[in-house]
Amino acid sequence: MSLASIRAKKEMAENFKATVKEDIHLPNEPFTETEMLEQWLKYAQRMEDKGYRIIASLLTINDPTLEGTTIIHELPNESSKIDFEKERPELLGYLRGKLHNHEITIHVKVNETLVVKKAFTNQDKYNRLVEINPNLELLKKMFDLDV
Repeated sequence: MSLASIRAKKEMAENFKATVKEDIHLPNEPFTETEMLEQWLKYAQRMEDKGYRIIASLLTINDPTLEGTTIIHELPNESSKIDFEKERPELLGYLRGKLHNHEITIHVKVNETLVVKKAFTNQDKYNRLVEINPNLELLKKMFDLDV
């Protein structure tokens, strides 16, 4: 311990105090599950476009659910959870910015018996879209459309 090291520690402590930010009130606007899912899929598409196909497939393996401001995403195994955890900070930043809510958190569940549901027929695709946005059924009836 020398006087120079003590002085350096004091200067570092003062600099740290100067860099500590005051309490900033971040936006916490409410959002719906549909809005969250839309941004989730946009992020997955961005990852696909950048060539990160593994992350894109982990994001689209199933649809996440929303409980308050917590997004719950199920993955099929621990190794995919590890891959997803690496991308989670960037995904959280993206969702918080796009949905204007900084209380969003993501909880990952591992479900070894997860069955991937894919829509293959036009009717299956339509039913899936109606689940996401029930107003689609109203449009179909209003304009007398076929599937």
